[in-house]
Amino acid sequence: MAKSMPVSPLAPAAFPDLPLVKGVRFATAAAGVKYKDRTDVMLAVLDPGAAVAGVFTRSKTRSAPVRDCQAKLGGDTAGAAAILVNSGNSNAFTGHYGQTSVAEIVASVSKITGAPQSRVFTASTGVIGEPLPHERIVAKIAELNDGLDENAVERAAAAIMTTDTFAKGAGATVTINGKTVNIAGIAKGSGMIAPDMATMLVYIFTDAQVEQAALQAQLAEICNSSFNCITVDSDTSTSDSLMLCATGASGVDATGNAEFAQALEAVMMDLAHQVVRDGEGATKFVEIQITGAVSDAEAKVHGMAIANSPLVKTAIAGEDPNWGRVVMAIGKSGAEADRDRLSISFGDVLVAEKGWVASSYKEEDGAAQMKQDEITIKVDLGLGDGSATVWTCDLTHQYITINADYRS
Repeated sequence: MAKSMPVSPLAPAAFPDLPLVKGVRFATAAAGVKYKDRTDVMLAVLDPGAAVAGVFTRSKTRSAPVRDCQAKLGGDTAGAAAILVNSGNSNAFTGHYGQTSVAEIVASVSKITGAPQSRVFTASTGVIGEPLPHERIVAKIAELNDGLDENAVERAAAAIMTTDTFAKGAGATVTINGKTVNIAGIAKGSGMIAPDMATMLVYIFTDAQVEQAALQAQLAEICNSSFNCITVDSDTSTSDSLMLCATGASGVDATGNAEFAQALEAVMMDLAHQVVRDGEGATKFVEIQITGAVSDAEAKVHGMAIANSPLVKTAIAGEDPNWGRVVMAIGKSGAEADRDRLSISFGDVLVAEKGWVASSYKEEDGAAQMKQDEITIKVDLGLGDGSATVWTCDLTHQYITINADYRS
């Protein structure tokens, strides 16, 4: 990070003790891509046969690493696989030079780790539009390969941070047919968060056996109810990448298993929430529950309109129970709404109903809800059975401070 920032007040107490996933090893190094005196490159190497799935940003200006990863998904799983991530530079909007950087990194990783180039995936996060000094990364790959360690997942989480104030990890253990399956994931993300198929950088590993096509379908489905339901600032990154790797080292076939799906969803939801909790300048974690919409899709439209509204988010930052701004956001969303059927609650406090402030509402009750670190906004449209839940954070002066001088 360019400047030291205090850890988010919404951060967990410590990095979690993640279960060990056999079949994957990690290493980190300080390549000096942008930052000084900190690790900024992460390498993960997967044993031969691991299945790799991924979802990525739909940005029309997505980066060279994203395009390369997308082209490789679904290929042969016979050889080893490798993932290399750098922070400090996104290698986005860098033209042919960006493609050259990816090619040079991929070739070097392949040569040193033994993973075929078709199974080497890269990601870059940081400043957009500046050439990636890939030679600094290439110079560290042998060191990374020599330092691979199955217990180094926390160091990997720290190496991929940019404006994050804490490393993000989540894990789960599930028993299938009497055998243990482990899941461990890491993520980075703090700003430019309004995902469209992924969020920033997320890497999840499991020792389950899952066929690649099934793994891909499962990842995309869970992503839509987790990472695609969070927002910090309404901006979608050029580099968003979410990859799920199944090493198969447990010997347990989890394809189509409901318990495995639930555990994977819990890990993904945990990581998604941690990204919101580390939203740039955030002091409030906000859950927005929409019910009574015409459809689930329209419910999500309403939810994201509220979650992305600067006026709603600044009111929350100021602990002002300004429910009129919620009404405004619903009205502008473009989804179906009827003023006279609408009800709004802050937590358990009914604020408005039937087109007017609730007769039972007291301003001090609403204000008390806004003083919480975690806030729930409930909206019932009264139109149908559609529902959705999305998550966001408040918008504070610190967000401006962080982003006004991001490149300096």
